[in-house]
Amino acid sequence: MSKGYLALMFHAHLPYVRHPEHDFFLEEDWLYEAITETYIPLIEVFEGFEKDGVPWNLTMSITPPLAEMLSDPLLQERYIKHLNKLIELSSKEIERTRWQKDFQHLAFMYKDMFIRAREIFENKYHRNILTAFKKFQDSGHLEIITCGATHGYLPLMDINPHAVRAQIKIAARNYEKHFGCRPRGIWLPECGYYPGHDRFLAEEGIKFFFVDTHSILHATPRPKYGVFAPLFTENGVAAFGRDVESSKQVWSAEEGYPGDHYYRDFYRDIGFDLDFDYVKDYISPDGIRKMTGIKYYRITGESEDKAPYEPQIALEKAASHAGNFMFNREKQVEYLYDVLGGKKPMIVSPYDAELYGHWWFEGPKWIDFLVRKIAFDQDTIELTTPMKYLEENSKIQVSTPSMSSWGYKGYHEVWLEGSNDWIYRHLHEAADRMVELAKSRPDSYGIERRALNQAARELVLAQSSDWAFIMKTDTMVPYAIRRTREHIARFTRLYEDIKRGTIDGEWLNDIESKDNIFNEIDYKVYA
Repeated sequence: MSKGYLALMFHAHLPYVRHPEHDFFLEEDWLYEAITETYIPLIEVFEGFEKDGVPWNLTMSITPPLAEMLSDPLLQERYIKHLNKLIELSSKEIERTRWQKDFQHLAFMYKDMFIRAREIFENKYHRNILTAFKKFQDSGHLEIITCGATHGYLPLMDINPHAVRAQIKIAARNYEKHFGCRPRGIWLPECGYYPGHDRFLAEEGIKFFFVDTHSILHATPRPKYGVFAPLFTENGVAAFGRDVESSKQVWSAEEGYPGDHYYRDFYRDIGFDLDFDYVKDYISPDGIRKMTGIKYYRITGESEDKAPYEPQIALEKAASHAGNFMFNREKQVEYLYDVLGGKKPMIVSPYDAELYGHWWFEGPKWIDFLVRKIAFDQDTIELTTPMKYLEENSKIQVSTPSMSSWGYKGYHEVWLEGSNDWIYRHLHEAADRMVELAKSRPDSYGIERRALNQAARELVLAQSSDWAFIMKTDTMVPYAIRRTREHIARFTRLYEDIKRGTIDGEWLNDIESKDNIFNEIDYKVYA
């Protein structure tokens, strides 16, 4: 009999990047890299569990922007072209490295990986890998949850509760479109919680959400079991808090597993290492070098002189680290079980899904080893999901979590500081105007209804927390600024045209084709 629960949670999210007006757009690579290096490897791991009869329970958020991109025919077609180029490049690499024994076997490894990805993506799941994740949910082993409509940072929207409610309502409807049922859980964008927002979750039938550790520890009244049991809010929605110890073992730059010197180095890529004339057909058409995904070196250490990557040793490290993680959770659970007076503790370990495979190449294998070890090598901890926990544990304390996020210092600083504070006066004004339009036009039809729906799309796209985050972290800043300005400018023109009754049908067609997220959207969510 187990003495405690472990809930692994993987937050899969990318900002909505789709540019049909360009034949090639660099930022679309974010999606293609994640499909190849994270989502398909996770599918392969989950398929292995099903094939081998491994008992498993995991939780995964798939955000609405990611779901929309994964199901978009244009991006699906472009991803196939992306894969075909990588297969061509890896074939060239096999020939180029024929006298380099440390590298040629890696070139073969990458070619096999790309071919396997194409087979799974195109032939097995007919270009829509959402159907794979839905299959695992339908089998009862994977709990897929939603997120805010465009990953908008909800605490900074509280000035207009209609904007918060709309992010939740749009997300719930989109989840139902893709997965055929209502969501039971939600990952609040950036784990950002503001007291009272759970009422919007309850309206949509959402049963649970996640918060960072201090949100539970600073709850009112004080939680009896700390972060090792969920809390019910006054609206009847359960809040699960992140466990610091288990998170630190993976996330920490100093102590985390991904920094091991035998794991693959993310930053050394042939797109930057090799001669320009050799790689020019596989980078940006304008000559900007970019990652190809083909990387030959391991982390090695602080030295610039990197050692060749050795997959077998890295695999053994992943197995060892999975065993270490399990051992530490066993000891943690045993200790907590006694301290809590025989109550089974709930250890919640959430991570960005893209860490596994994309940033930490061996991450999916680590998950594979860990789940199998938990299933067959011990009986102290039990893998579960928040929903399964709630179904098995009815006595839960009622308390109000404190305002929080999982960003730097635990509150709002990442998304509201000197580099990005300018965006909020525009976002708040646009939200107020959207509410005004929705309330004054409850039964619009024809081109005006289309314009109102598009205005709602432009607003939620502008609200994406990704743009403020990028401005703060100083990566791809011009793109983030451009996206914020474009969506606000389009919204403003729509607002003015709707008010004047002068909607330009040709221009509306153009932006509908570009910003085509949420074809099911209904502007009346703002009323």
